[in-house]
Amino acid sequence: MVERVIIMGAAGRDFHNFNVYFKDNPRYEVIAFTAAQIPTIEGRLYPPELAGKFYPKGIPIYPEDQLADLIRKHQVDLVAFSYSDVPHVEVMHKASVAMAEGADFILIGATYTMLKSQKPVVAVCAVRTGCGKSQTTRKVCTILRKLNKKIVVVRHPMPYGDLRTQVVQRFSSYDDFERHQCTIEEREEYEPLVDQGIVVYAGVDYDQILKEAEEETDVIVWDGGNNDTPFYQPDIHIVLFDPHRAGHELLYYPGETNMLMADIAIINKVDTAPPAQVEQVRKSIEQHAPRAKIVLAESPVLVSNPERIQGKRVLVVEDGPTLTHGEMPYGAGVIAAKTYGAADIVDPRPYAVGTIQETYRRYPHIGPLLPAMGYSRNQIHDLERTIKSADCDLVLFATPIQLTRILSINKLTVRVRYEYRDHDHPLLEEVLRDRLEAQISS
Repeated sequence: MVERVIIMGAAGRDFHNFNVYFKDNPRYEVIAFTAAQIPTIEGRLYPPELAGKFYPKGIPIYPEDQLADLIRKHQVDLVAFSYSDVPHVEVMHKASVAMAEGADFILIGATYTMLKSQKPVVAVCAVRTGCGKSQTTRKVCTILRKLNKKIVVVRHPMPYGDLRTQVVQRFSSYDDFERHQCTIEEREEYEPLVDQGIVVYAGVDYDQILKEAEEETDVIVWDGGNNDTPFYQPDIHIVLFDPHRAGHELLYYPGETNMLMADIAIINKVDTAPPAQVEQVRKSIEQHAPRAKIVLAESPVLVSNPERIQGKRVLVVEDGPTLTHGEMPYGAGVIAAKTYGAADIVDPRPYAVGTIQETYRRYPHIGPLLPAMGYSRNQIHDLERTIKSADCDLVLFATPIQLTRILSINKLTVRVRYEYRDHDHPLLEEVLRDRLEAQISS
């Protein structure tokens, strides 16, 4: 008997789970995907070119709030939850909706969907969005290059556009960002790596991506998204923890899974977090992932022209996902504003327009900060309009990229960045080198 399936997702893990678990499998008929977290990703079609022989018309993608109706309408047997950074209790609320309508509810095993590479894989993951994966990935790349390894980075997917054109994406120049019509979120992840001269792959079909990446590398670095588990089986699994959100490593799916699988556990931001919360995270790791080697790290704030901040009324633009589903109350921009003597942090909410206004409604925990939302051209335009309307002396951009390359701003701007820095011994380089040597010898 064929099981009728809905895959709950957010344009990433859901497509991967379909490709490796459901596609071309006569046991299942995938009726639909549902979409959450990312604005305007529903209403699309997983195209027949990617869906395989059983889906000549493709597979529709609906908003998640239609889940119960879809189960009833299509007599669905199974709902597969396939996205990340969700509180454990919220996952069970969604399971309850499915079960109340008569459908089974599953979480697919992390290792079941991991593809095996012919090359060594170093994965950089986290227990929450906004722990500091990006700068850690850059640090890992620097370490591997010092060991004379040729590397490429494969990034967790962000296919929010035309899926037909995003099957395999290779980024090695700024021209590639334009050619692939990258969103702000994509550029935030790819640009700093390309600036280092590192090739980045992403897309939809991670089996095909793996085959192409293996052709030009000695080591693959998996750059994770949200708090999701890797798509490739890691030889070394690095997991980031954020003591500003101590305890979250036990409360969010699938971040706890990452913790349990960690080879190297990095407690980041120890320079700004309360010591008691750093210790709380350490105890969680020691109790639940005792084989993981613990490394302490900092995320120092790097500011261009910090003297411009003194005495100014500043508008702070922070990384979007970190503030939204990452639930961080602030980021590097607020730290920079306070460190360098800003007179005031201007509340952008009265100036918000369109999709930015909607973001504040959807995520009411966001305070007087502006999330750098840019999942579409329309949203980038709304972000630009909001900034231009704000009554401030200075805009602090605390995102991984130089947003003034994308936005036209009529105000003085200062860029705030952050990088990985070891806090104490053992250093990440020491631990990573030892793990690599152990892998080679085994």
